Amino acid sequence: METRLSSKGQIVLPSPVRRKLGLVAGDSLRVEIDHGRVVLTPRRERRPSSRLSTSARTGLPVLKPAAKAPTVTSDLVARLLEELP
Repeated sequence: METRLSSKGQIVLPSPVRRKLGLVAGDSLRVEIDHGRVVLTPRRERRPSSRLSTSARTGLPVLKPAAKAPTVTSDLVARLLEELP
């Protein structure tokens, strides 16, 4: 996979890379130079986690997603399953 450097010094990470690493807009990456190579490492900040609560309608337990949690669609699940060995 390849990408290009813009005139502003910006690069675009291809979507398969972002998906595989779980990166979303606004995530931080650490940049290092290692023997002439540029190494980008996601900075894993502690994100709010999901929580278990009770549905007011049914009284059954439900999982509430964390703030800014990505939406999981059937298309996303299908693509992720295709990537499995």
